[in-house]
Amino acid sequence: MGTEVIVVDPEKEYKNLCDTVGGTYFNVSLTSDQHINPFDIPFVPEGEDPADVFRSHILTMAGLLKIMLGDIAVEEEALLDRAISETYSSFDITPDNPNFLKLDAPLLSDFETVLRNMEGGKDMAERLYKYTQGSYAGFVNQKTNIDVQNRLVAFSIRDLEDELRPIAMYVILNFIWNLVRSQMKRRILVIDEAWVMMKYPEGAAFLFGMAKRGRKYYLGLTTITQEVDDFLNSPYGKPIITNSSLQLLLKQAPATIDTVAKTFNLTEAEKNLLLEAGVGQGVFFAGLKHVAMQVVASYFEDKIITTKPQQLLSEEEPLV
Repeated sequence: MGTEVIVVDPEKEYKNLCDTVGGTYFNVSLTSDQHINPFDIPFVPEGEDPADVFRSHILTMAGLLKIMLGDIAVEEEALLDRAISETYSSFDITPDNPNFLKLDAPLLSDFETVLRNMEGGKDMAERLYKYTQGSYAGFVNQKTNIDVQNRLVAFSIRDLEDELRPIAMYVILNFIWNLVRSQMKRRILVIDEAWVMMKYPEGAAFLFGMAKRGRKYYLGLTTITQEVDDFLNSPYGKPIITNSSLQLLLKQAPATIDTVAKTFNLTEAEKNLLLEAGVGQGVFFAGLKHVAMQVVASYFEDKIITTKPQQLLSEEEPLV
């Protein structure tokens, strides 16, 4: 009781749950009226050095921009870091300014302007054009205007193009991370289809950082993925999985079962179970102990959480 839950929902599968329990549901899209500014000023927790927090934030922003820009040269990485710092400095936002949290944050378009005016930065600025003035301008070049004061909050990214989903997930998670550090509350963050973040080294590193440091801020992290290989083949993904206090494996494909078995020390019986598992059947892990289990939803729960097309298309009976 008393725990807030935040969900990153790539396929709009949590909307019915949100609507049923009075949660808040944000649909992140190119035409949405709800926005998150990735350049929002980072909160400095009590007892932490503003300079350290700022340096960490610049690295986080650099990771996001690398995903947006694609491949960049080594010399461009240094230019990127400097441009981020100069963008904040142009708004008088520096660790030395004790009032920087009260100032308006820059936008991506401000960063693009700074980058364009730096020697060697024009090419990267041109590649950002579609996010600032082009077809994607309504996505990440707006001021934050969302309110997350609710016990259940979900962010949908279903209506975004595939190439924008990793960017959206990164922006949302960075927003949540700033929120978590600004207000110490008991929270659970659920990241569905977390493999989207694992496709990029920068996204994987950011997710690993949240998993490693979240407990310090009273945050529990739940990652859900159907692409186990994307996790296990990542230097960041494997420790996220293996260091989780609780794990649940559902049905596995023959192509991945040997890798999964090696990672989780499965017996032959458990391997066979996972290859032939029905809906809701799997192996549950708690520390070194693991046991076969089946999740059975009640009628009411099934009505709220089902994703089966035939059930969703059928006429719904009243829940209460």
